Amino acid sequence: MFAKLKSWLNGTPALPEGWAEKLIRDTPLLAVDLELTSLDIAEAKVTSIGWVEGGDNSINIERCGYHVIRTSGDLAQSPVIHGLTEEALTEGMHIRDVLAELVPFAETHLWLCHNAALDLGILKRVFNDTGIVCPDIVVLDTLKVAVYQLKKHYDVLPSNSANLSVCRQRMGLPAAPAHNALDDAMATMQLWFAQNQALNRAKNIAIGDLMHTQAVSCKKMEKS
Repeated sequence: MFAKLKSWLNGTPALPEGWAEKLIRDTPLLAVDLELTSLDIAEAKVTSIGWVEGGDNSINIERCGYHVIRTSGDLAQSPVIHGLTEEALTEGMHIRDVLAELVPFAETHLWLCHNAALDLGILKRVFNDTGIVCPDIVVLDTLKVAVYQLKKHYDVLPSNSANLSVCRQRMGLPAAPAHNALDDAMATMQLWFAQNQALNRAKNIAIGDLMHTQAVSCKKMEKS
């Protein structure tokens, strides 16, 4: 009840029953990244999806996934930027098959995204377009954690101060390869480990304890 009240006061959606009390250190994590043809949630096509599992300040590199998505039509400069060839996109997996791999993680893992509104907004659209049912996803947005941290020091945030590479640099992390969905998923999970250390030190906090940052939310995958 208290977690739901805090959620309401902070203007964020309540988490599913039991999630607010889960300890971060004991909760399996899934960092997810999409490579896209644009930033338009209504129109963007997904060219690749990468994810990696982890938890308790460690990444399980044996449990990761990366798939190029079968894509056609106007892809703008996306394939060039993300190092994908036309042949790779033509022979890629159908997005329906990739989504089916992701669905089981929805009820078991805390998802990590850097810009969850974009990535999960597009996933919601694609889930509905393909007719695949996905449970609600509890997600922690490392971009919003960064904004929460930055607002302690700035009234107006510096330009590009919350993008993934700049956030990693600010947290003292080494430069990571960019424009690859799996690399970005790993980079996002590493960023969260650094952010968690900066925010909470060695404390094993609950997911609900992060609601005040507005970085934790529950995203519905069904049509509203």
